[in-house]
Amino acid sequence: MRRPRLACPCCEGGGCGHAVGRRGVLGAGLGLGCFAAVGPGGAAALAQGVAGGAPRRLSIQRVQTGETFDDVYWRDGRYDREALRRLDWVFRDPSLDEATPMDPRLFDVLHTMARLLDAAEAFQVVSGYRAPETNAARARASRRVSRVSLHMSGMAADVRLPGRDSTAMARLAAEMQVGGVGLYRRDGFVHLDCGPARRW
Repeated sequence: MRRPRLACPCCEGGGCGHAVGRRGVLGAGLGLGCFAAVGPGGAAALAQGVAGGAPRRLSIQRVQTGETFDDVYWRDGRYDREALRRLDWVFRDPSLDEATPMDPRLFDVLHTMARLLDAAEAFQVVSGYRAPETNAARARASRRVSRVSLHMSGMAADVRLPGRDSTAMARLAAEMQVGGVGLYRRDGFVHLDCGPARRW
């Protein structure tokens, strides 16, 4: 059963119809300041990745559902609200079919990574948004899952690129200095978020 929907707190002026769950309001509010701790090097790397006002495109495949997004999400100097709604759904918690407004700056990190890697292939998203119940269950099952994960705030994603080395991806992300980077070599994916810069 779907949760009640509220207006999106991420979009300018509201009224965009961006549907979110109750928890999404809190998560999006937390996401508004997610780059406050980014150092100047990280800001420069991100700015380089999104410079020039050119459209920003992402190619995404969700591992659990097979759903895809391959489109522009930023154009004409602003985020495309319809594209963000579609991305939010692809990044949803598939175990509960619950979406939240993902912080669009996470998409900027992925876009920058794809540009720096000259990647044409889609990012495979292993984990995007996690409802608190889902995160708590994963934290009970594994000590590697944080009980205060930024996945619950729509600020994090675990991703891989087919044919790409996860260690090299994590190294590049760490050099960007734009948020958290976790290497899960055994599982073959990299955690990326737009919280404070840190590594594990």
